[in-house]
Amino acid sequence: MTDVWSQRADAFRESPTHREGPDLDLLVEWCEPGHDVKVLDVATGGGHVARRLREEGCTVITVDPAPGMKPDVVASAEELPFADGSFDVVTCRIAAHHFQDIRAAVAEMARIAQRVVVIEDNVFIDDAVEEAERLRDPTHVRCYSEDEWKELLTAAGLEVEQVERFERHPVVDDWLARVETPPADGARVRELLGDRIEDGALKLQSIVVKARRSQR
Repeated sequence: MTDVWSQRADAFRESPTHREGPDLDLLVEWCEPGHDVKVLDVATGGGHVARRLREEGCTVITVDPAPGMKPDVVASAEELPFADGSFDVVTCRIAAHHFQDIRAAVAEMARIAQRVVVIEDNVFIDDAVEEAERLRDPTHVRCYSEDEWKELLTAAGLEVEQVERFERHPVVDDWLARVETPPADGARVRELLGDRIEDGALKLQSIVVKARRSQR
């Protein structure tokens, strides 16, 4: 999977969906950024969260399993090579649906965060969308519901403080091209998502969750 993601690096750096948006603005705000804040950005991808937080004065270390994404540290979310509580904030944006062991990844993020963990990802809609996601991109594992995210974070010792949902409208052609979906699979994806496509754009949802290390 790592080599696949290295090949996709430029596409994700340039992706409008990943590069900007009100969801990214909120994620940055919820990190409570400042000049004394140290952040770990997990599965950094195109580095958009890291860029924005650095602009806010934070010290940011990026982690990604794909060397082509040019992270500061090459590592998976499930095995982060950092000491307990070594960052004020841990972030992860639009990546968790690719993690092989989501529970292990969330536990690692909680272990390393002194203060808060802020995660955004595509939210579970239904089985047809999940099938389409896997056809579009075989590295997709699963999206999770709001309740599942709350349970995962709580089980990792965090207290969920805030949740916000956003509608996302990627252009279907670009969405398929970004991961080089074969034409036949692309056609099936369009069939599965037919009722969610309007004027060439796909209607999806993402969820942003802010959770704080429990003080109990």
